[in-house]
Amino acid sequence: MLNRRSFLLAATAPAILPATLDAQRPQASSPALAVLPPAIEKLKSRRSEAKPIPQAEFEARVERARALLAESKLDAVVLAGGTSLRYFTGVRWGNSERLFAWVLPKKGTPFFVSPAFEEDRAREQAGAQAKILTWHEDENPFSLIAAGLNASTGRVGIEEKVVFSFSDGIAKSNKGFDITSAVPVVSACRARKTPAELALMRLANNVTLDAYKAAWASVHDGMTNRDLTTLISAAMDRQGFPGGVSVQVGEWAALPHGSARPQMIKEGSLVMMDDGCSVEGYQADVTRTVVLGKPSDKMKQVFDIVLHAQQAALAAAKPGALCESVDIAARKVVTAGGYGPGYKYFTHRLGHGIGMDGHEWPYLVNGNKLPLTAGMAFSDEPGIYIPGEFGVRCEDIMAITDTGAELMTPAATSLEKM
Repeated sequence: MLNRRSFLLAATAPAILPATLDAQRPQASSPALAVLPPAIEKLKSRRSEAKPIPQAEFEARVERARALLAESKLDAVVLAGGTSLRYFTGVRWGNSERLFAWVLPKKGTPFFVSPAFEEDRAREQAGAQAKILTWHEDENPFSLIAAGLNASTGRVGIEEKVVFSFSDGIAKSNKGFDITSAVPVVSACRARKTPAELALMRLANNVTLDAYKAAWASVHDGMTNRDLTTLISAAMDRQGFPGGVSVQVGEWAALPHGSARPQMIKEGSLVMMDDGCSVEGYQADVTRTVVLGKPSDKMKQVFDIVLHAQQAALAAAKPGALCESVDIAARKVVTAGGYGPGYKYFTHRLGHGIGMDGHEWPYLVNGNKLPLTAGMAFSDEPGIYIPGEFGVRCEDIMAITDTGAELMTPAATSLEKM
């Protein structure tokens, strides 16, 4: 699936690599540098700081999901390969045309549905005691959902990223089931991060910011955005966590997700760096906007507005506040600064949930009435984008605490330093 990170990486990939190839390998590092610049050379591995999620936490996730199944009046949920499968089971499995699924019933033993020839590989990850129902190539895999549930009727939630062919096959092969969305269960579980998850996210975001700082210290007039991408990727690798970044220069920074065009960094250029690395499956997302040399007065004015908007959003984010209220708080600052109304220059929502996916439920956007709760994590990323001139975005990840919210990384301070 082409997500935001792989899209951005494709946009800045070396010209010799097709964008589609790069998109399929979003964690691949940039070409190795023959000699690391001193600021990157000084970075140390931080691998030992990454503490994997303990088994007890996986078990707690399943029990939390069962409780939400009862609240949502669902009899089971179905997940295919992808992030949610890894979240609940630890199993890493990519989707193909063959059904591989995990089914969690409200009561009873969870089970997998797997191609028969993949059973050994499935057990290698799921464990020898896992319940796995198998199907051969000339059999209907979808009928195994009802067989495993030992039921022909009931409300079955399908995880939102399950491909249509699987969802459709389940519905047609189990006509007694009421097929509906599993978002009230799956997203509700994933939205509230535990201390162990938040620790991995903090590490990922701080590794990313340190990579930006080390790479920026090595930038000089005449470099391209792809050169800087390579430096940042090398700085992430140096710390032990490969990742990717989009680098946009000058007028191309006015496109929130950038351009695929080659871009030159010169004295006075505004440069926007966005994205990050992954630690034990948990994502970072940091944006820094800086200028090589001296920024113009207009650039500084816009930066100050964006920074104040980020601070206003952080102050508005607290348990019980509605998701939309945080977006509104930031947008008021931008509009008061002369860059409104609405989405005229601040062209996207304030933020997205983040965890094992770079973008996940819930979202900080007007119209979302969901109340915030402690443990949620979001990007706080207001921006002002002036077509044909430049764009400025300040982005850090914030975690909702018992009393408010806190950023996982030190906030930006100016356009002149990281």
